[in-house]
Amino acid sequence: MATADSPGPAGPITAPAHVPDPDGAGGSAGAVEVSAKDVSRIARAAFVGTALEWYDYFLFGTAAALVFNHLFFTDLNALAATMASFATFGVGFVARPIGAFLFGLLGDRVGRRPTLIISIVAIGTATGVIGLLPTFGDIGIAAPVLLALLRLLQGVAVGGEWGGATTIAIEHAPPEKRGRYAAMVQLGSPVGTLLSSAAFTLVLLLPSDSVDAWGWRLPFLAAFPLLGVALLIRLQVEESPVFAQLMEDMEGEDQPKTSAFEVFRSGWRQLCVAVCVALLGVGGFYVMNTFVVSYATGTLGVERQPVVNATLVAAVVQIVVVLIFGRVAEKFGPGTVVAFGGVVTAVAAWPLFMLIDTGSILAITVAISLGIGVLTISYSVTGALLSELFPAHLRYTGVSLGYNLAGAITGFLPFIATALMGLQDEPSSTPAIVILAVVSLITAAGGFIGERWRVTDDLVVTSRGEH
Repeated sequence: MATADSPGPAGPITAPAHVPDPDGAGGSAGAVEVSAKDVSRIARAAFVGTALEWYDYFLFGTAAALVFNHLFFTDLNALAATMASFATFGVGFVARPIGAFLFGLLGDRVGRRPTLIISIVAIGTATGVIGLLPTFGDIGIAAPVLLALLRLLQGVAVGGEWGGATTIAIEHAPPEKRGRYAAMVQLGSPVGTLLSSAAFTLVLLLPSDSVDAWGWRLPFLAAFPLLGVALLIRLQVEESPVFAQLMEDMEGEDQPKTSAFEVFRSGWRQLCVAVCVALLGVGGFYVMNTFVVSYATGTLGVERQPVVNATLVAAVVQIVVVLIFGRVAEKFGPGTVVAFGGVVTAVAAWPLFMLIDTGSILAITVAISLGIGVLTISYSVTGALLSELFPAHLRYTGVSLGYNLAGAITGFLPFIATALMGLQDEPSSTPAIVILAVVSLITAAGGFIGERWRVTDDLVVTSRGEH
């Protein structure tokens, strides 16, 4: 593999010079040592904070499919209201690259730790306030406008969350162990899904009128106490030793005013590959989760409760897949795992939706679980691969931008699939099948290229107790 300051496939992305071994012992220049206990603790802390952030973010997707369409867009017909609800859902994805740029700038210049604290406060506050919003029936058009603005704030905050959590976790880990620790951050997604789906599962036990009147607000209001828990966890996380060493190495030197511009200027090829790698984990998930929930309940006429229960089963499957393939990536490489997962998902797209189209809740549960399971093969190692496409001084920005540009591209996939379905004489799942297959193949190509473009850090973390 190339080093971080080698020319590489996309021209030079130069890393700051590192200092000689201060002890003169002939060791690796810039090497830092972290105890195995601390590595695990930091990874767990990154996971818990990320899980709570994804809980906040995923709540919106479930609510968009189940209640926002008729509570905030009531002047529209059923299809138009669902599309408008999904459009508002997609607005958060458009905002995520903005957040990636802003938080990436902070994370690469000020530090990973303070940036992650800011992000969690922003998203927790936005989510809790959504639970306080009046509906269309109360204040008219102002209701969906305020909903969209809060979704924008959610998107900006999440834009800096995942990349920062991944960066701080892998920068505390030795290179040969990064797969498993990056996978621990990825567990935040299924756990967040599990928490948000479970919250709505409990809410849907209420009478339908109560759900629409006040029940849907409860999961959003729960964001306030969860914010306190997440903030306490984030305050206990130490700064990345790699970042601390970079700042020491660059002391007295002129630092780039914005690392994001350097990513676009000299690392645009790596950024394009990063976007391709992340497409399936983000977009495919929302096809198999948000779109399928809407499609099954709205088009196929399946009851809401069992479909939401199916997403709970899928989240458990996702956790198992992440744990397995995080370790597999350490043996075969994260890019190889990403490519494999993309191909498998593309092949599975048609059979999965054939199961969904039966209208059987058992078949739908199997399809959602298998679909999210196979696309998670790629997602489980996305963080590990993206983190090795960029050198340390550009990592927070590069990883965040790559992941969240993919989110901006694919966040409207439920909207697009619903719109294309509306153009058909008889609504069918064909648009969703094509979309899922195409996204999967693009990710497979990104994984194949990314495995060959991985770089290593000049500043190496070693771990006591793991030799």
